[in-house]
Amino acid sequence: MFDRVTKAPAVLSLARRVESGGDLFCDAVNSAAQPFFAVLLRHLFPTRPIVIVTDTLKTQESFHQDIATWLTSKSGVHGPESTVRSPQSDAAPTSILHPASSLLFYPAWEILPHEGKLPPADVISDRLETLLALGKTPEVGRRNPELVVTNVTALLQKTFPPDALKARTRGLARGDRANPLDLVEWLEEQGYEPEAQVTQKGDIAMRGGIVDVFPPTSPWPVRLEFFGDELESLREFDPVTQVSRGEITNLVLSPAGELGILKKVSSARCQVSGDERPENLTPATLHLAPLLAHLSPETIFLFCEPELLAIRAEEYAAQIPSGDPYYIAWNLFCADITARGMTCIEVTGEGDPADATMFASLDAFRPIAERAPELQVAEAQRKEFFEQIHRWLRQNYAVHVFCNNEGERERFNEVWAESRPDPQSGVHSPESGANERLGTLDSGLRTEVGSLARGFICDEAKLVVITDAEIFGRYKVQRPRRLKSPHAAAMRSALEIDFADLEEGDLVVHLQHGIGRYLGLKNLPTSARNSSAAGLSPESGTECLVIEYAPGEPGNDPPKLYVPVSEAHLVSKYVGAGKVRPPLNTLGGTRWARAKEQTEKAVRDIAAEMLRIQAVRESQPGYACKPDVPWQREFESAFVYEETPDQLKAIGETKSDMERPKPMDRLICGDVGFGKTEVAIRAAFKAVMDGKQVAVLVPTTVLAQQHFNNFRERMADYPIRVEVLSRFRTKREQQRVVADLAAGAVDIVIGTHRLVQEDVAFKELGLVVIDEEQRFGVLHKEKFKRLRTMVDVLTLSATPIPRTLYLALTGARDMSTIQTPPHDRLPVETVATHYDERLIRDAIQREINRGGQVFFLHNRVTTIHTMETTLRKLVPNARIVVGHGQMNADDLEEVMAKFVNGEADVLLSTTIIESGLDIPNANTIIIDRADRFGLSELYQLRGRVGRYKHQAYAYLLLPRHARLLTDVRKRISAMKQYSTLGSGFKIAMRDLEIRGAGNLLGSEQSGHITAVGFELYCQLLKRSVGALKGEKVKVRTEVALRLDFLDLNPQSEEVSSEWSVVGSQASERQTAHKQRATDYGLLTTDSHAALPHSYVPEPQHRIEIYRKLAQATDKSQLESLERELRDRFGPPPSSVKLLLAVTELKIIAGEKFVTIIEVEQDKLKITRHGDFVTLGGKFPRLTKKTVEARVKEIKKVLLAL
Repeated sequence: MFDRVTKAPAVLSLARRVESGGDLFCDAVNSAAQPFFAVLLRHLFPTRPIVIVTDTLKTQESFHQDIATWLTSKSGVHGPESTVRSPQSDAAPTSILHPASSLLFYPAWEILPHEGKLPPADVISDRLETLLALGKTPEVGRRNPELVVTNVTALLQKTFPPDALKARTRGLARGDRANPLDLVEWLEEQGYEPEAQVTQKGDIAMRGGIVDVFPPTSPWPVRLEFFGDELESLREFDPVTQVSRGEITNLVLSPAGELGILKKVSSARCQVSGDERPENLTPATLHLAPLLAHLSPETIFLFCEPELLAIRAEEYAAQIPSGDPYYIAWNLFCADITARGMTCIEVTGEGDPADATMFASLDAFRPIAERAPELQVAEAQRKEFFEQIHRWLRQNYAVHVFCNNEGERERFNEVWAESRPDPQSGVHSPESGANERLGTLDSGLRTEVGSLARGFICDEAKLVVITDAEIFGRYKVQRPRRLKSPHAAAMRSALEIDFADLEEGDLVVHLQHGIGRYLGLKNLPTSARNSSAAGLSPESGTECLVIEYAPGEPGNDPPKLYVPVSEAHLVSKYVGAGKVRPPLNTLGGTRWARAKEQTEKAVRDIAAEMLRIQAVRESQPGYACKPDVPWQREFESAFVYEETPDQLKAIGETKSDMERPKPMDRLICGDVGFGKTEVAIRAAFKAVMDGKQVAVLVPTTVLAQQHFNNFRERMADYPIRVEVLSRFRTKREQQRVVADLAAGAVDIVIGTHRLVQEDVAFKELGLVVIDEEQRFGVLHKEKFKRLRTMVDVLTLSATPIPRTLYLALTGARDMSTIQTPPHDRLPVETVATHYDERLIRDAIQREINRGGQVFFLHNRVTTIHTMETTLRKLVPNARIVVGHGQMNADDLEEVMAKFVNGEADVLLSTTIIESGLDIPNANTIIIDRADRFGLSELYQLRGRVGRYKHQAYAYLLLPRHARLLTDVRKRISAMKQYSTLGSGFKIAMRDLEIRGAGNLLGSEQSGHITAVGFELYCQLLKRSVGALKGEKVKVRTEVALRLDFLDLNPQSEEVSSEWSVVGSQASERQTAHKQRATDYGLLTTDSHAALPHSYVPEPQHRIEIYRKLAQATDKSQLESLERELRDRFGPPPSSVKLLLAVTELKIIAGEKFVTIIEVEQDKLKITRHGDFVTLGGKFPRLTKKTVEARVKEIKKVLLAL
């Protein structure tokens, strides 16, 4: 393809002009072809770096995607040699393009440098990656140097000079020598933050000879293992599980930030040169340089649409205060390009239409409107365009069709086959003879898989490139680059939340004693009186979790329970349902045992009920849908967004359920705007393709209207009739719809509970979709239950379901969860400020200026109209509507509908803003008296905005006079801190998830969840489901080990101590223990089985590992835990090996139904089924002397049982 174009006279003359250098202007390249043009330049000048400059981030992402497609495109890039020689090399240039390895993405900071914020981590990663790649010393005459895609704003922001960046970067390879402590110190100087464990970019952690580090330029964090000063191994690991993924041979450690470090350096310089005034601090003294400083003189700059670039540069300049050291003006930047002798090509597609255009757009042949035209019009347009393709083929044009995926390519081949006038003109897809791989181009039309924004035509070279946009007449919304990058996978896992971390003051549940309050970790001392006799220092002792319980008698001190960390698995964090704080249990009371018993019974009932419904469904014959028809494929590829992985999984599961000959009952959970509706739309389409009718049930009229608009829009290209039944329809319209449903003339009906009334009958109902089931009344739910045993049911829920519950219900309920947010969400910008009318006016005005809408939240019905008057004065031109819970339901619906349809600019309301409403156009929310809301409410409210690509804003207004209470201050700062999607919304998510659990299991279960805590509830539920399904549930028998030659207690220091009762017994037993060991001539050196602090320094890690040990039920789990310890903390010392060996004894004993293993003076006493195990009437004797050998002896005896 490229060779074909390089022979065109216009391209040959352009190449000669580029060789002579200087600035060139080319007004014959349409924007759709500009990415192709950039790759063409690379083809002509394979040894020169090229920088492509676009106007905005959006264009930059689209260009980056297109260029990547062109670079990896298998188009005839192995064609004959190019006839143009590059001035640098005398060798004949081959035109092999290497795929996207040399393609770089250089974005702008998404904030202004003078603001007190730092850019997002992924932006810094991209920038540093580009700078490091540009800084590599190139081999002389190296082929394919860098192709950088950037935008004009990024060029106006200064960064590190090349030498400073070099000084802040270092490479490491296996076998290098370096002192780990010095390395950590150097990393801290480069902006890395020391943490207990590495989870985010820019973190470091050190444990003994292991250093974990997460450089911004590396997709995964890396574990460096040293032996002394030698670097023995480098492994990438998963930031969530902390387990290694695989070995690597070398690593580049870049600085941990950019703007943050530059600001630190500049503030340090200001302090050093105390006499120097800030305006004298030139970029040179501050050590700043533009991107140009990193580029070689033979670089070619490609300015796409120079007029737009100038406008964008002007807009940016207006936002920057004068004298900003990080800013370089656009005219100075352009002058600098010329001064450095670089070539600059300006391209635009806005040339004079009378002139011959080198690359023209296809708009003249295939206009694409923003809104889909009527079905007949769309068909006619497509037909006309296909005729045009035939004309091009007859005129010997090479036509290349790019489809997004294989499904789309097949669909194109079908449509093309229908339109072909003669069967001879074939479609060549690359599969038809991989060896000749698109050899000759005169044999008609070629299809390829690749994502391009739009097509173009080059008449001189007789080349046409067509994309799915032209074929199917639509725009595909590309997934922003950042989730395509290799960094996405690690980031994705960082969004997952773990609730297990205990913090002081948390409520916890102890399996035997019930609910208490966690007070932290303490060392339980052996008594000072006997410590000298035992040879122990007074501060040594056992490390315990301290839990406070309710006093048995009023007025007494609350008792404390000390739980050794080795028994931490008995303690879990308490998470209840709703706002109820349960009372603490008393130690030794009966209330806990009763609560546990009642919950077990309730759980058994609910599990039995779920399995009963499922069994009834399994035995009922349902209707099996046929596999996807061609239309389904085309319909799905017409989805304008890119599906998230979770979404694709949910769609796949739903469709395979429909194809089974049993009624489907699937629950789809996911936050609003995460794409649940699309799952329902595809399922509905599939049912209709099979001749069935679909009913969609929603709780409110406004939601019904919204779904109706969505369904109608998505199905506009197909002969499908969608109707809505709700109070917004007149009586006559309703009657007409009901009659048509019975006659089978309506395919999909969307409605409120009006749909389950007696007069509504269907001719062929195949699928029912229920949205937000928990918001329907009990009677309606009963009707839904009856429906469930007969037809396919798909339930959508916007309250997220906790993962633990999800796992417990596996097997009792079919569920899919969608957890990935859509890829183009920007975090909501949160501003906490005092009530200020000017700020309110500006915020509303700014939103209206960009065509958006505003939520104004005022949670007092009595004063809401006073507020309305204030707002009307502040923004007289805004259309304001008011809604609150005390209004008549119909009026309220009307207000909401107005706002949803965009007929109002500001919705002034109480907290009734509906949770399910998706108003992508509302991107500012102003919350008055934010101090009166709980954190999870603030989250929920803030989640109403930011559903779309635009930056959304949340303003939290606080009263002017109030000295804010610390609690409120904490809440508000938490809100600001957690603005990123998925981060830190632990607190709110927990509230929400529990609400979700209540919805799923029914409100009567919430009481039981409150009584025993969520964690234990889920364990009981999982066990019940398993038992009722007749599965063997592996439960570990609790095995008591009493070995007189080995101490089984966790140390607080490296001295062993036995925990039992506080006081003298402990230390006496300690002395006896040592004495006995000496009597038997045992080696007492390290005879305890525990995790030493020196090996696992962090208490929460020790608790986590003891918990995993206690939960291991078989040898394979134990082995994987051993590998994890070796990986995370280095080679295990003998006490850890003994701990693993003892755990293995417990596992084997459990499998053999042994409950007690005791060793006393060489006698091995094993209790099984309540009886001692003896050999010939005697206890077995241990003969070995070392601790390890004795443990192996016991293992042999157990295995022989």
